[in-house]
Amino acid sequence: MADSASFPLIDPAALQATARRVLEIERDALDALLPRIDAGFAEACRLLLGCRGRVVVTGMGKSGHIGGKIAATLASTGTPSFFVHPGEASHGDLGMITRDDAVIAISNSGETAEVLTILPLIKRMGVPLVSMTGRPASTLAKAADVHLDVSVDQEACPLNLAPTASTTATLAMGDALAVALLEARGFTPEDFALSHPGGTLGRRLLLKVADLMHGGDRIPKVPADASLSAALLEMTQKGLGMTAIVDEADRVLGIFTDGDLRRVLDANLDVRTARIAEVMTRGGRHIGASQLAAEAVHLMEKHRITVLMVLDADRHVQGVLHMHDLLRAGVV
Repeated sequence: MADSASFPLIDPAALQATARRVLEIERDALDALLPRIDAGFAEACRLLLGCRGRVVVTGMGKSGHIGGKIAATLASTGTPSFFVHPGEASHGDLGMITRDDAVIAISNSGETAEVLTILPLIKRMGVPLVSMTGRPASTLAKAADVHLDVSVDQEACPLNLAPTASTTATLAMGDALAVALLEARGFTPEDFALSHPGGTLGRRLLLKVADLMHGGDRIPKVPADASLSAALLEMTQKGLGMTAIVDEADRVLGIFTDGDLRRVLDANLDVRTARIAEVMTRGGRHIGASQLAAEAVHLMEKHRITVLMVLDADRHVQGVLHMHDLLRAGVV
């Protein structure tokens, strides 16, 4: 194979024209799928919704790669699913399929030998079979309980050989199935987050304020009769840019932040003699420990602040949440 140096006269415009042609062919392949979303598609959804086990996806070669993606999409959107390689299935992995499962078999030709080999065993088990092929008259299409036609007029490959438009059409049909099942199940963003705890959405929907806040001895707080200098020392030691001010029953009266300190200095007050109760911000923005961390982000952005006190129903301080904590956790 020649290296890139062997093609010094490649025309950038020709490359761009080829890319556009590929996208146009694949767009046309997707457009052709629209009239095929019919009663057969609805029946495929009904079979998969009725599955008490898992949806097993199988396919060889490029169809297998697409099948793996479809299985992953189904699993993350509320339909338990996994991929089984048909070649491995005939050598023991077929035991992964139970009578409670359903199978989606993918083959552009509908005649892939490895897939056809396991068909009799699938049929003997009485497992519902949905096929996706480019040939409705193929063996696989005829054997299926429901066939989804993913045929294309041409591949994007100029030789009309490499699976390109056909794999795009198959993937899109798999996405259509997954999303239709998602909506039929009433799958929510919270459900999605539970299966994606490491993702951004999972962090935003699952993390609570209590998971991120500073609590216990790390909470900066001083009594209302403390001096301003004592409050500044507490802020410095705890390093959160604020301190809560509490009464004799440890209930929050107010808050003093770095911003309040700047205002004190601008007013030329004597830091050594001023009392914290004279310069604090009364009340102060706060949130509950059981609330979502995403709600804390909203409050901070709305009020243009970087720290929130975490209070219980009796206004006892349970913790402090800083914007840096939310950034580290990936909630922002």
